[in-house]
Amino acid sequence: MEKVAIIGVGIEGFRPAIRELSYKEMVYKAAVKAYTDAKVNPREEVDTFISCEEDFSMGISIADEYAPDQLGAAQRTVHTITGDGIQGMAAAYMQIATGMFDIAVVESQSRVSDMLTPNQIQHFALDPIYARQFDATHHSIAGLEKRIYQSTYNIEEEAFAEVAVKNYNNAILNPYAAYGMKATRSDVLETDMVASPLREGEIAEHADGAVIVVMASEKVVKEKDVDPVWIKGISYATNSPNLETREWKTAKYAKLCANKAYKMAGITDPAGQIDFFEIDDTYAYKELQHLEGLGIFKEGEAAKALMNGQLARNGDTPVNVSGGVMGMGNAHDANGLQRIVEVVEQLRGIAGRRQLNDVKTGLAFSWRGVPTTAGALAILSKE
Repeated sequence: MEKVAIIGVGIEGFRPAIRELSYKEMVYKAAVKAYTDAKVNPREEVDTFISCEEDFSMGISIADEYAPDQLGAAQRTVHTITGDGIQGMAAAYMQIATGMFDIAVVESQSRVSDMLTPNQIQHFALDPIYARQFDATHHSIAGLEKRIYQSTYNIEEEAFAEVAVKNYNNAILNPYAAYGMKATRSDVLETDMVASPLREGEIAEHADGAVIVVMASEKVVKEKDVDPVWIKGISYATNSPNLETREWKTAKYAKLCANKAYKMAGITDPAGQIDFFEIDDTYAYKELQHLEGLGIFKEGEAAKALMNGQLARNGDTPVNVSGGVMGMGNAHDANGLQRIVEVVEQLRGIAGRRQLNDVKTGLAFSWRGVPTTAGALAILSKE
């Protein structure tokens, strides 16, 4: 199998609303940055393009019809995955690993500001017979899951508020982040209750933006003057999407992803072998639940590590130094590629004021949000 590396990334946004650019222009600007970084001519060198987006989340139908032009992919091989960007990376990885393709481009975007009622549209993801008729919103379902997780492991409200505080403050140093701000636990705990016990300050706000990732075979890396970041392990998994049959206390999908990706990467001690983590925190409690599902901490122990400062930028286990989804903004199917860009920039040593010291291996994990139990994971390394 061919070894596969990321050789270019491009990001435009993220901001609460990008009004001066159309969504096509937004993606085009990100693509130009990625191709410049990768030293690639998309019309001549790219073998396959993958667009990761969901019609509902884009507010348009047949969203893949609008993907090729701004990527330089008109009349080229393009396919769409209605899933997270890391899932798209997994598809690109497999294509390159066959030896049949040398360069692949993965694209994902968010343009929620163009939608009048994004939260109501999200409602259509729920089962039409057993869930939708009760007007159970995605936030109310997340609130139920938080309550089960919280009561099972006896976690104080301050811990969930601290996740938000950490990530909002981390995002101040990130030029790509939409919601960087100075915050305290009191600030979060005093926000309105959305779906008890879930507060407004614990929910990531929507953001506009686009991310492009250029991936290539080892042969291309040797031929080009690029700064590669190698994909050591990659996986995706889905548990039951049905509310009545799913696992509620733990993120089983994260555990499934981790088992496959760790085996692929030769990871036996993730907390010891991986230097930092970019973890989905669409809801504050999810950061803790995902860390436990990934085996970084035992079940119920991530909150203690957080409160002891272990997850801080200067802690032993840095988590979401980018600001996470809460700090960068909820970009839906582009959330995974947000995490990827941060890992790539940290490993390249170009993360600016948020740069961590002496990092060689990083992990990015994404979740598609309520009501799914779909996750995707990538382990990246400079070695």
